[in-house]
Amino acid sequence: MASRPRRFTGVQRFLLASSFVTTLGSFAVLPYMSVLLERRLGFGLGTVGTILAVASLIQFAGCVVGAGVAEWLGLQRTLLVALVLHVAGFAGFLAGLHWPAATVAGLISISSGSALYLPAAKAYLVAGVDDERRPLLLSASSSALNSGLALGPLLAGPFVLDSSGWVFGVVIVLFAAMTVGHALLPREAPQPAGQPWRVLSGIAVMPFAVTALTLYLHMFFYYFLPVYTVPRASPAFYGAVLMAHSIGLVVLQPLLARRVGRMGYPAAILLGFAAMATGMAVLATGGPVGIAAGTMVICLGESVLFLKNDLEALARSRRSSAVVFGQQRLAFGLGSFVSSLAGGAGYAALDGAGRAPVFWLVVAAQCVLLPLLLLAATRVPVPRARMVRQT
Repeated sequence: MASRPRRFTGVQRFLLASSFVTTLGSFAVLPYMSVLLERRLGFGLGTVGTILAVASLIQFAGCVVGAGVAEWLGLQRTLLVALVLHVAGFAGFLAGLHWPAATVAGLISISSGSALYLPAAKAYLVAGVDDERRPLLLSASSSALNSGLALGPLLAGPFVLDSSGWVFGVVIVLFAAMTVGHALLPREAPQPAGQPWRVLSGIAVMPFAVTALTLYLHMFFYYFLPVYTVPRASPAFYGAVLMAHSIGLVVLQPLLARRVGRMGYPAAILLGFAAMATGMAVLATGGPVGIAAGTMVICLGESVLFLKNDLEALARSRRSSAVVFGQQRLAFGLGSFVSSLAGGAGYAALDGAGRAPVFWLVVAAQCVLLPLLLLAATRVPVPRARMVRQT
């Protein structure tokens, strides 16, 4: 009887650990950038908003360019370039304590590094992996990222404003260590020649559209939950709820990975958005219990959708996995952008009229109606994800 393969290889474990460490380091600083730019470095709020908008555009939309670079340069070398850009960026933050312009250059460098790193890291992680093991690897990757995202602000919060130099120095050391580790990774096997500069060709339309829709609905929750929660509870309660959401994603995706991998795509879409709709409706109750319960039901729906969308995009596209992940990040950016435009005016109007809970009912209705319209509009048969039978 043949022995079962190891759950993760040494290289995969290193990549998962690196995803955690790099996200931990980045989110020890980046969530506080608006405060650092305004209070420590003297930028006006209008300038701060412009700087952060440009950085976000580079980080999200730049992923499709980063995917093309990875297809042309190779995954391992792209990861090295990305980490060098991170080290240079955080060094720019350190220099920016005395020369503010260096902080802006550092933020652009970090955003460019993220645009290169994310698609290449996911592609390297699943390189040569069969369809049966992809769900577990991608869910573990998501858990590593969400763990770093949750812990970074918590660990750095007490120090980042008053002892910025020390925080920047520690982060530089972390990224330098990760750079050395990535330099020792084996070069990936040669891939079939593609068209690296045509990174928008061959998009798997349905997963791209569902990913954009998922982020469009998720970002209503992300952007407007704080202004809804804090007056009804407290800032500390909101922080606890946000951390519970991140931890939920960390725990649920690996637990659900095999089931989600075997689930049909329409069923996953309906289940995921139904959970999001239920959670949004529960938020409308307005009390601390309703906010906490609604958040965790939303987390369940997102655990299914985030993983299944990536799996379907890989299965339906003929492009390299790096390009697929870059295209998926572009869908993230588009969904987030539209959500910010639509949600701001809508929440302001309803909150000003004293009817903020209605906002969540409107979002819940969209969670029901928009996926159904999308499924109805895409009746052309498409290939389903190939799944290997478990022996």
